[in-house]
Amino acid sequence: MDNKPLHSEARTSDAAFSHVPIEIMVSVGRARPLVRDLLLLEEGSVLMLDKRVEDLVELYVGDRLIGMGVLEIAESGEQQGQLCVRLVDVNDLGPSGG
Repeated sequence: MDNKPLHSEARTSDAAFSHVPIEIMVSVGRARPLVRDLLLLEEGSVLMLDKRVEDLVELYVGDRLIGMGVLEIAESGEQQGQLCVRLVDVNDLGPSGG
């Protein structure tokens, strides 16, 4: 009989998944144009969102909200000038969190 604790096996399983990449979607806002306005969109058109630049953005994995953040521009390093998100709130990401 194996005397290894059950939680040790779970930790090993979690470690195996820790190197799997996931996609995080950042939602900066929503637009709700009329269909007729949507059909008139062309290059250079402006689509108004329901958020302001200083509002928090939402971070999702699939349809699960995992946190909130603010948009920033990386100021140093290899990604200087790249758009990024600074997390200000992270939801409980455990199996029962939500």
